[in-house]
Order: sequence, then C-alpha cells, then structure tokens
Amino acid sequence: MRTLRAMTAGPLHVGDSVVVEREHLEQLLQALVSRGYEVVGPTLREGAIVYDHLTSTEDLPSGWTDEQAGGKYRLKRRQDHALFAYVVGPHSWKKFLCPPLQRLWQAARNGKGMRILPEEEPATPKYAFFGVRACELSAIAIQDKVFLDGQFVDPGYKARRENLFLLAVNCGLAGGNCFCASMNTGPKATSGFDLALTELSQNGRHYFLVELGSVRGAEILAAVPHQPANDADKQHAERILDDTTRHMGRRLDTRGIKELLYRNYEHPQWDNVTERCLSCANCTMVCPTCFCTTVEDVTDLAGEHAERWRRWDSCFSVDFSYIHGGSVRATPRSRYRQWMTHKLATWIDQFGVSGCVGCGRCITWCPVGIDITVEAGAIRESDLVKAPADQGKDSA
Repeated sequence: MRTLRAMTAGPLHVGDSVVVEREHLEQLLQALVSRGYEVVGPTLREGAIVYDHLTSTEDLPSGWTDEQAGGKYRLKRRQDHALFAYVVGPHSWKKFLCPPLQRLWQAARNGKGMRILPEEEPATPKYAFFGVRACELSAIAIQDKVFLDGQFVDPGYKARRENLFLLAVNCGLAGGNCFCASMNTGPKATSGFDLALTELSQNGRHYFLVELGSVRGAEILAAVPHQPANDADKQHAERILDDTTRHMGRRLDTRGIKELLYRNYEHPQWDNVTERCLSCANCTMVCPTCFCTTVEDVTDLAGEHAERWRRWDSCFSVDFSYIHGGSVRATPRSRYRQWMTHKLATWIDQFGVSGCVGCGRCITWCPVGIDITVEAGAIRESDLVKAPADQGKDSA
C-alpha cells in the first residue's frame, strides 16, 4: 500500500502525474475555495447536467450519465458512483466568460440633454471551472482568439479569463453525438489546463490520475493528499481514453473541408436542410464557440433614464443580418449555410482554426435532430461524383 505524500514533501512540477483518492477530492475543491475561487462545475438541475456554482463535491452528479442522440437528451442512473461519467449538457463555459446579458452603459436626462452615468465597477469573478472537457478547453482557446487577439480586446472577457483556474476532466466515455476525435480536440486534454483528472475505478477503488499543467495547479494540489502515479495507473488511464476514442458516436471527415464547402454554396443539400430547420437558434445558443451578439437600447416610460445592453444573438435570426433595405440572409437555407460554412470553413480563414470542437451539442439540442456531420457528409458524398474531373482541371 503506497503512502500518501505529505504536503511538505518534494515539490511538484508541471508535467508530473499523481494519484488522488476519491475521498480527498473534496479537499481539492476546498483548496480552491480557500484561495478565493468561485467554483463552478457540473450539477443536476431540471433534468439535465448543467454548470452551476459548487460548494462541495456532493453537488457533483454522482452516479448519473446522459444518453444523447439527434434531438434527444436523457439522464440515466448508473450502477456506480462515478462523478464525471457523462458527456456535455446544454450549458457551455462561455456563459461565465462572456455573459449572455451585459449592460454597456446607462444615462439620465440632464435638462435638455443626457449625461452618461458612471458605472459601478463590479468585482471581477475569480472563477475555477471544475470538470472542463478537452473539447471545451479547445472552445475556450477559440474564444480567446475572438476576444483577446487582434486590435480589439474585450476588457470584461480579459479580466475574467486572467483570473480563471481550469480543472479539466478527461472523457471516460463518448456520447452518441461526440466527434471530438475527428476535430483533434479530445477526448484527452493536452494543454490549456491547470490540472487534468482522469477518473479511475478498479477492484473497489475509486480514484483520479491527476496531471499538473501549471505552477498554479501545483500550488493547489500541494494542499491535497496525493501519491506518485505509477505505470499501472497511467496505463489504466490510457486504456480508458483509447476506448473512448474508438467509441465516438459521430465522425466528421475534415479533409479539405474548407474547399469542399466553398465550392458547394449552391449544393441541393442546403435545400434539404431548409425543409427541416426551424431557425430556432438552439445550435448557436448551446455552441461553446459561437460569439454573435447584438445591442439593445431601453428607456423608462418617463424618458428620464436610458441603458444600452449587449446580449447574445444568433445568425439564425432574420434581424441579425438586417441592413437598410432588408435582411441579407432572409431564408433558413441561407442562414444554415452561413452557420455551417462559417464553423467549418470561413472560421479557418478568420481565426486559423475550425470553429467546431466536436462536442455534439448542436445535434443534441436541435429539436429536429439536424446533424452537422451528416450534412457535411452528404455534401462530400455527392461532391465526389465530380471530384475527379475537377481535380484534373486543377492539376492541368
């Protein structure tokens, strides 16, 4: 029986792997709380596993899993007490880093004019995200490109992101709509985390293999009883991850996908989607990378006070592309084409990476079960009929 390493034992280093027993996970969470972090993680609410504030590991969805298919999400009891044996739910972490509703400024009447009122600067939340999947780490990295890179930086996002502690959890099973392996974003977290856990269970023992991803992560882990991971622990974790990769519920062929979509703007498959798409915007609301917003001005009935708010919006809204004279994308066909082509093609030109991380949320939460992997596959399949001739012209 290996003894737990004392907190004052040798220093921990980035890249180290250790083992933490299930009964000591609470100390890990409380170590974050004691350092001023507001811990957010998965919990059961209203028939789903959602991200909310955690006060204890008792809030985690112990013994629950989810079943997902196109337009379907159901919770199901497991026969064990696994804490992270589910995939992803309707929430993504972007709602904490980029709130769905945010006031930009307010003003009050001042004689015949208006004066801008000073904003009370709220304290920037110091979040610790507890249970971030590999695909979600990639989604956060993509949103970093949107809000932090380039000429214009979002100050609110920047402040929340700088204070963020990321505790990742590698996926021990794949959901019916997962295709992160196709997007090279999972199921194993490889970067962007402070600590990464793999949940293990064998011979009646419930424990976690923990990989250190940052100095900050090492400082937190030093307050938690742990022991060095041996080769058997690491091999057990690798077998779980290999099995998860083999059992992905979906697959997306990404070879030349940008060019494929660019040459198929008038493909009849877009009409096929039009017959089913409700333009409800569910796919964009649950997507962890979508970032479209709009602004709204509101005033009180007396006209004495006015405010401007930023809120999430969607390219599936007719008004989103409205300019003087009408909407640029007036049909469901054009709106779905814009969304899917942006995710898988123009996003690459814009940000250097795909806008899809393979989490499958857009498939699960589409009321009619439209599947981005199926739609892309249908376009590829019919495109292959003319591909040889096209390739011959390109090579000439």
